[in-house]
Amino acid sequence: MDLSTTDPDTVLDGLDRRLVCALQVDGRAEPGRIAGVLGVSARTVTRRLARMRAAGVLRVVRMPDVEDAAVGALLLRVRVLSGRVDAIAQALADRPDVPFVDVMLGGQEVGAVVLTGAGARDRLLYGQLPATGAVTETTTHAVLHAFADAGQWRSGHLTEAEAAALARPAAPHPAAPDPAAPGPAVPDPAAPHPAAPAPPPDDLDRALLARLGEDARQSHAVLAAAVGAPESTVRRRLHRLDGLGLLRTHATVDPRLLGLAVDANLWLDVPPGRLAEVGAALARHPQVHGVFATSGPTNLLATVFCADHGELYRFLTDTLGPLGAARVETTITARAVKRAGVLLRQPVRQPSPQPSPQPSQRPPRRP
Repeated sequence: MDLSTTDPDTVLDGLDRRLVCALQVDGRAEPGRIAGVLGVSARTVTRRLARMRAAGVLRVVRMPDVEDAAVGALLLRVRVLSGRVDAIAQALADRPDVPFVDVMLGGQEVGAVVLTGAGARDRLLYGQLPATGAVTETTTHAVLHAFADAGQWRSGHLTEAEAAALARPAAPHPAAPDPAAPGPAVPDPAAPHPAAPAPPPDDLDRALLARLGEDARQSHAVLAAAVGAPESTVRRRLHRLDGLGLLRTHATVDPRLLGLAVDANLWLDVPPGRLAEVGAALARHPQVHGVFATSGPTNLLATVFCADHGELYRFLTDTLGPLGAARVETTITARAVKRAGVLLRQPVRQPSPQPSPQPSQRPPRRP
């Protein structure tokens, strides 16, 4: 069974949710470490995680660094002819450079995140999407700044002390030198020499990162066999990559299984002078799983999980209202197709009883 067959009415019990949250904190945490923090046996942790993963409820993958990958990414809102939304959503989800795809409530809009270079971007926007004939409008937002992304969201089923015990130390990002700051007139011979910059990832590093992008919980032994390197080398390489901040993970799970039935996108028009303040405030909120400053008709996107529509209303009035956005457009996700590169649910395709379409009725080409 895979994620496409997960029953949306299934609800994980309290321990299952705590285990999911533990993997949100550290997707590669060992069962013994999780067990010690949560106060259960390692055997229970292993059995529960194996059951959820085998049932397709839970998958843990590596995510790119939010600062490196998100800035410059494209947020697409694609309006589609009635009856063609599944084909367009699936075509976008089939692309390796599209890690997130949602079908929005109403059935005529697809939302997607695109991480690609200028050439592939232009082919998609100006060639492939218009050529389908099913796309009526495309709105493109470029991400200018990432305040928080899906890899940083926690479902809130751990205490602060438990989350802190499971968290790995944050990888330091070296600060850029300040050209206005005066430097020492004479070098201090007793001062420690600055550490040499870390070498860029090589072929072995990239092979390990690619494997972790499919399943971030693979053991050192499994990874070593897959890439053809000694296990000791794999351990050493992963430790270095972790220190560089390249082992961020995402515990992919249907939010409905955590009791969160509503996933909403809030497109905000915020006064430029308050953009940083509002973005940072929303990024700290436990219901928010992504905040991005963007180009386009609005300048801030916040994605929010809520238990129901009433909770979404309270978020809009009690949390968002005081922040002073000039305008808010709220769109609700009807169906998540792909999250963090993981295909969640295949659209149901019914066989057509009609004969093959004439040239004027041809189905859309895939983007």
